[in-house]
Amino acid sequence: MLKEFSYKQFGQLRSSDDKIEESTLLSIAENIKILFLPRNTSVKVDFQTFSLESDALLFINPKVKIQFLSSEENKEVLLHFNRDFYCIEIHDQEVACDGILYNNVFEVPFIELNDIQASGIKSIIEEIQFEMENEDANTEEMLRILLKLIILKSTRIWKQKHQLSEEEKQTDVHFLRKFSKLVEENYKTHHTVADYAEMLFITPKSLSKKIGLLSKETPNDIIKNRIILESKRLLAHTTMSVKEIAYSLNYEDDAYFVRFFTKNAGVSPTSFRKQF
Repeated sequence: MLKEFSYKQFGQLRSSDDKIEESTLLSIAENIKILFLPRNTSVKVDFQTFSLESDALLFINPKVKIQFLSSEENKEVLLHFNRDFYCIEIHDQEVACDGILYNNVFEVPFIELNDIQASGIKSIIEEIQFEMENEDANTEEMLRILLKLIILKSTRIWKQKHQLSEEEKQTDVHFLRKFSKLVEENYKTHHTVADYAEMLFITPKSLSKKIGLLSKETPNDIIKNRIILESKRLLAHTTMSVKEIAYSLNYEDDAYFVRFFTKNAGVSPTSFRKQF
């Protein structure tokens, strides 16, 4: 089900109504997404498979590929919207969510829900369903408010999970988001920790120390992993040659890129592509 308000799009897909087909997912690839997954669901996000023991929410940026593998209850719900309907960057300060659900290179942003939290999210989803089926002059704004409510609740749960105090929420999470955004915006052209430390006006050692408080991975690991993820996407979903992929990621020496990919992915680019 899809609603369009001028250039603004908001949609909801429910697997209980109909199976969410891959062709449908491709048609909304450029949209931002929130996926509600019931317990005992298996889902593939890009190249990682997750089996969930509890209800969960997954926050998905454009172009991230998702694939449903199994579900006992068949109750997945996918909300999707374009930037004209709700732009995460513009609304960051308004909802005080720091954009951490969509600007997070540290981990796949799953929000695991306990029974009370899951019940609350399900209620909001049902309200969204009602608004989708009973349109009036206030439908667009009601949908935006309900979407914002899910993002707010989920951000609060994420912060509680990571055991951040009130003061740390303002400082550490802001820094986390800033570094995440820098990596996401610059990983194709900047490959070293020193590059990002310079952008943040701190030393590489200080950057590593700050990230160490929030992540088990080092800044270098995070940068490399983002480059590898994009390499895998291009190998699996495009016909670009290895040399073209290397060049697009600012590696002038494609032989060096092949060695870099093989070392970090455990398989050569050509072998990886053959899997698809």
